[in-house]
Formats: sequence, C-alpha cells, structure tokens
Amino acid sequence: MLIAADKFKGSLTAVQVAERVTAGLRRVVPNLEVEALPVADGGDGTVDAAVAAGFERHEIRAAGPLGQEVTAAFALSGDTAVVEMAEASGLQRLPKGVFAPLTASTYGSGELLQAALDAGARTIVFGVGGSATTDGGAGMLSALGARFLDKEGEPVPPGGGGLAEVASADLSGLDPRLADVELVLASDVDNPLTGPKGAPAVYGPQKGASPDDVETLDEALAHYARVLEGAVGAKAAELAAAPGAGAAGGIGYGALLIGARFRPGIEVMLDVLGFGPALERTTTLVITGEGSLDEQTLHGKAPAGVAAAARAAHKEVVAVCGRLALPPEALGRAGIRRAYPLTEVEPDVAKCIAEAGPILERVAEQIARDFLT
Repeated sequence: MLIAADKFKGSLTAVQVAERVTAGLRRVVPNLEVEALPVADGGDGTVDAAVAAGFERHEIRAAGPLGQEVTAAFALSGDTAVVEMAEASGLQRLPKGVFAPLTASTYGSGELLQAALDAGARTIVFGVGGSATTDGGAGMLSALGARFLDKEGEPVPPGGGGLAEVASADLSGLDPRLADVELVLASDVDNPLTGPKGAPAVYGPQKGASPDDVETLDEALAHYARVLEGAVGAKAAELAAAPGAGAAGGIGYGALLIGARFRPGIEVMLDVLGFGPALERTTTLVITGEGSLDEQTLHGKAPAGVAAAARAAHKEVVAVCGRLALPPEALGRAGIRRAYPLTEVEPDVAKCIAEAGPILERVAEQIARDFLT
C-alpha cells in the first residue's frame, strides 16, 4: 500500500494526511504494510514533502514579501536542493487579511537560492506557487546580484508596481555560480508573463489586485521585459512569452532568465522524492489526494501526476479529498478509480475543515473495507 497524497490546505499537511490514512486503514487491516510518500507539486508544502522523503531541512533568515525578516527553509540531500519560493515570498507570509499586490517582493526567494548555492547545491529544484508577489522575479534577481535602476540611477521600489520606473537593468553582477547549477523551475502553471493569460490578469486578483492594479502590473511587467531586452537581447522577449514565465507572479520569468528549465512541478517532485521505486514496491493500492479534487486537479496538480504515473505502472489508484467537484468519468480519465471526500462522511463543510484528521481516518476505514477485505 502506497500513500502519496498532497496536503489538505488549511487543515492537514501531506505528512498528516498520510498518518491519518494509515491509522484508518490499520483499524480494519491491523498488520497492513503501508509506505507513506507525502507529495507536493512545487507550491507550498514542497520543502516539507522533501524533508519527509529524507532531505535535510536548512533554515535561514530572509526577507518576507513586505521586507520583514522571516525564517524560511530549503531542503538539501547531497548536492540537490529543493527551494520553495512560498517559504519566503508566499501569501502565508503576509499579515492576516493584508494583501500587497503592487509592493510585495520576491527578494527573500533569491536569498533562499543564494543559501542553497552556499550549501553546495549543484541541482536546485525551484518550486514556485502560492506567491504573494507579482514582481516578475525582479526581487529574486536583485538578491542574486542584478540591479534595476530608475532614470536617476537609484534602485526602483520593491514589487511589481515599482517596475514601471525601471530605466536600466544590469545582470552582470549575478552570482557566477548560477552558470554551473542545474536550475529546474517546478510549477503547475504554464502562463506567459503578461497579457490576457499572464500573471497579473489570471492570478493578480487572488493576491488582492483590483482591476486597476491588474492593468498597472501588466503594463509594468511588459515595460520591465522591454528594458531587459535592451540589457540581454531578444531572449528576454522570447522568455516572457514562454510557458511558465507567469508562474508565481512572474518569478518564473526571472528564473528562466538565469537559465532555469521549466518542468511540470509534480513530475519533478515525483522524481526527486523517489516515487518510481516506491511505486514498484507497492503490491496493492495507491492512495493519493488533496484538499479539493476539481478541474484544477486535472491540470498538473499532485493527484493527477500520481495517478498518471501509477496507471502507467498498472497500479490501481483511489483518492481522498475534502471536497469532490469532479464527476466519476473525469476521475476515470485521470486514472483515479474512485474518490472519497470527507463530505461523504460529514456533510458539514466547516466541521470537515475543523476535524479533518478524525474524519479522514473514517474515510480510510471505508477504503480498507472496499478494497482490502
């Protein structure tokens, strides 16, 4: 039995999901052999998933999205690091109820990358998602040695709004070690930097951006890309239109500029976490899941990646979730035989969120009765 589930956001970490499912299964089949492999798709929870898989957790003090100092972590195993931008620049780093769509910066994410380099990383998996920012990665690049100056020769203000003032960009001071590192941009988002499908238009509202803010940010990012074109050539424009450039408020664009290779986040993380060997060891069933199984799940989220890999290995997959918003035929196409939402056991959604652990154990008991007895 292999449990490879993502977190239930706001209720349970991926590690806790695995623990609760294991407890429920063993209540029905006491001696059941269970292997837990918490997974993530590059968004928040990615470092925790790597640590659960045996990576060592490293903590640093870094700049949060508003410049305040926070404790942020990355994971390291040998010379491979897993860096999660949300650790420093995520929405959870903002005070409750506060949004800063025009001023939030990714500077702290650059500090995390720098720390991974200092720790000896030669391969860095850079998981992006859950960001509070829409600054095109300018803050991250600044932390790594780039300079973005206004017409007076002064550094531009932090955040996407400040990019409207960029008059010159200088990437010559970037950390030279970046040239010798394999940097993998891990994301489930393939949007370009700007335009109707760009970072501000699609994701800005989730970060508190008003329609006017979205327009301001889109124009500022487009201007930023034009200035970079003058600094580094035509590739700046090409990369702005590339899949993944718009990930996490455009930090994907900044990563691509320093040589990152874009890959779907769940594919990268399954490789890093050793999912293939774990799948080979499984003789019965694979249980995946996340908080909400919905249309987004089908577009590169963790359960879809787990199910696709399991189906290719001819393993049967079921899913647990808090909320189910997919019909059986969509689940079937994704390779998931059946989904078990918490709401099937407890119709009260608020109770499902507050008491997710015990309810998930009851769901796991049902899975054991359906498939293991």
